[in-house]
Amino acid sequence: MLNESAVAVLEQTGAAEPEKRIRDRSATERAILKAAKNLLAEEGFQNFGINAVARRAGCDKQLIYRYYGGLDGLVEAIGADLGNWVKDRIPEDTGGMFLLTYGDLMERLSLLFLEALRDDPLMRRIVAWEISENTEQVRRLSEARSKALGLWLDRMRGSLTPPKGIDTAAVNALIFASIQHLVLSAAAGGQCAGLVLKNGKDWEKAAGALKRLVRGVYG
Repeated sequence: MLNESAVAVLEQTGAAEPEKRIRDRSATERAILKAAKNLLAEEGFQNFGINAVARRAGCDKQLIYRYYGGLDGLVEAIGADLGNWVKDRIPEDTGGMFLLTYGDLMERLSLLFLEALRDDPLMRRIVAWEISENTEQVRRLSEARSKALGLWLDRMRGSLTPPKGIDTAAVNALIFASIQHLVLSAAAGGQCAGLVLKNGKDWEKAAGALKRLVRGVYG
C-alpha cells in the first residue's frame, strides 16, 4: 500500500501505481505477449525492445528472458499466435453458407479476411511491413500468417476443386493483395484509388465488388 507521501509524488509526476506482480506463470506469459503485440501495433519494430515490453507488461524484464528466451523468442511467440488469429478471426464453420463449389469457399475466405484485417491494427502493421521491410523478424511473422491461412484453406477445401485451367496460386495471391491494399489505404486515408472507404455502406460496396471478382474467376 502506498503511503501519503508516495501518492503525492505519483500525482505530481503523473505516474500510475505499478501493477501488482503477477505470480502465475501462464498469466505472466499472456501479459507479456499481449503487451508485445500492442506495442508492435502502436509503434512498430523501431521501439520494440525488452525494456519497452517489460514496462508495458508491468513485469521484470528478466521474466521475458526466462519465459521467451529474449526478443527473438518473443517474436516467435507472436508468430505462433498468428495461427490463433486465423482460427479466431476466420472460423472454419460456414456461417450458414453452403460451400458447394471452390468459388463458394474463396468468396467466404475473402470476405472473412477483409473483415478480420479491418478489425486488427497489428495485422495491418504486419502486412505493411511485408511490403516495406525485409528483416528476419518481419519474415517470421509474414510466414506464420501465410501458413495459417494456407492450412485453413486446405482444411476447408475438402473435395472442392477450382475450375480447370486456373492458376489458383496466382489468382488467390492477387485477391489477397487487393484486400490488403484496400484495407491499408483505407486506414491511411479513408479511400483507395478514388473508392471512398469510411463507413459501413462504403465497405458493403467494396465487399460486393470483391464477391463479383471472385465469382468472375471461380464461378
